[in-house]
Amino acid sequence: MFFILSKTLNFLLSPFNWLLLLLLWFLLTKKKERKKKLSIVLVSLFLLFSNPFIIHKILLAWQYPMKEMKTDERYETGILLAGFVGFETKTKQGYYGGASDRFIQAVRLYKLGHIKKVLVTGGSGSIWRQQYKEADFVKEQLLQMGVDAGAIIIDNQSRNTYENATNTKYLLDSLQIKPPYLLITSSMHMRRSLKVFQKQGIDPVPFPCNFRAIPNPQTFSEIIFPSIRAFDDWDAFLKEAVGLLIYKLTGKA
Repeated sequence: MFFILSKTLNFLLSPFNWLLLLLLWFLLTKKKERKKKLSIVLVSLFLLFSNPFIIHKILLAWQYPMKEMKTDERYETGILLAGFVGFETKTKQGYYGGASDRFIQAVRLYKLGHIKKVLVTGGSGSIWRQQYKEADFVKEQLLQMGVDAGAIIIDNQSRNTYENATNTKYLLDSLQIKPPYLLITSSMHMRRSLKVFQKQGIDPVPFPCNFRAIPNPQTFSEIIFPSIRAFDDWDAFLKEAVGLLIYKLTGKA
């Protein structure tokens, strides 16, 4: 039930969807005074949520800072959170998504000798398509990249961050894999992930990647002109911020 509710909440947390609902209300209402107020709200919210400068600053403050690895830094296991693969329904072919830097960094860390094992955690994040298991696809890709089969551990059942942590805890304990651990996930997702894993008694070192915002000076056009990308960035931020709050309120983080 928690899984289904969390997926429904994602729709409700999208500022673009808020604007669509307000626009529908504006079109359906007959009262002139209400139309006037709604038009002001619509324009104001559009200017706010489409402004790349505002969300850029918010993302920079929220993102977990980059970690510089020392040459002799070693970890027993790199915990790789899935969430970067999509599947074609007819062929069941997997495709890398926008967060595939997680995979790239995991392979890189293994090749450089920073992690001895890769624990991939992630089944299907879809409500309807539970037959597609991300971890299975990622394991095949890791093998093709030259990662030793004995160094790959998978959890292909978890559907969200909480289950990532609980299933990882079970695997680490049952296989008697000792720390230190390295947690590999997107910089936007790291705050929530780290809290959830720590709640399960796992205290990994964070290795954020897949940065949505880079601390470069913004151009005049990026400060002034609306951007459709800004809506996507707001979706990502609100999903993580509200997700962390809900996890804390429900005792999961």
